[in-house]
Amino acid sequence: MKQLIENFPQQLETAIQIGKSAKLSFRIQAFTQVSISGLGGSGIGASIVQDYMFDKATIPFVINKHYFIPKNVNDTTLFIACSYSGNTEETLNAVKLAHKQNANIVCITSGGELASFAKKHKLNLILIPGGNPPRACLGYSLVQILFVLKKVKLIKANITNEISDSIKWIISSRKSIQNIALKISQKLINKQVAIYTTVGHEGLAIRFRQQLNENSKILAWHNIIPEMTHNEIVGWRHSNESVATICCHFEDDYDRNITRLKVLKNVIKNYNTNITDLNIKGKNYWEQAFYFIHLTDWISVYLADANGHDTAEVKVIDHLKETMSKK
Repeated sequence: MKQLIENFPQQLETAIQIGKSAKLSFRIQAFTQVSISGLGGSGIGASIVQDYMFDKATIPFVINKHYFIPKNVNDTTLFIACSYSGNTEETLNAVKLAHKQNANIVCITSGGELASFAKKHKLNLILIPGGNPPRACLGYSLVQILFVLKKVKLIKANITNEISDSIKWIISSRKSIQNIALKISQKLINKQVAIYTTVGHEGLAIRFRQQLNENSKILAWHNIIPEMTHNEIVGWRHSNESVATICCHFEDDYDRNITRLKVLKNVIKNYNTNITDLNIKGKNYWEQAFYFIHLTDWISVYLADANGHDTAEVKVIDHLKETMSKK
């Protein structure tokens, strides 16, 4: 896992080349909505892109985590199916329903049943390198989603330049990122982790939580400001040193949410002393996002080392898949 994280910049570079060379064709010129299906490490890229598109998308942008799809998916829908292995049963069921509802489909996968389905029905297919844990290949799928949105003119920015600049940024920050990650991981040993950030960055918070779950083998949760200051903040009223709190700060945070985060930290300090500020750097959304992903991936593997866990092992998920295959 460490080598895969080390190679994240190279993965992004490869993803750019795949995105540039992808041949896509659609039956229509303009779409009325975007719907993306994907779960776990295959689907988290869509959640991160959704945050990015919040103030850019001129049509509804929906993330689907179901076996099924909304009834409003139709022949004017851009439907993107993401499954790294190509065998995610929820995504396979969803894409088959989307095909029946005549959606314009793009499949992003390394192979499996999804690739076979796309070839059989002559759907748009973007193949990415396979053979690794899906969570270690986020760069491949996330970048492809961006290139699809760029090719249908839903993204105006020069996404290639922004990703390329992000690659340079995390390479130049590599030593600092690893040092910060190691220090933070030491504060999380034998703890549950509460991750708090501001609206607009929830996809990144989910990614961090998932990496702590799968790589570090610990329980963690996340919540978002301002919503959690209307409910979860009330739950902080008992001493609890079994929890480590991480507050994630981004340079584009709205000032009112910054104030809310400060108030939250002051409340938590009355009951818990293990609070870490994670200050995310970068000139734009993607520099900050990829910096955050790289930093928190390192935190998760350093914590796994400290707790004596194998980052690659996910036996309980394997057991679940085996059990589901028998039903």
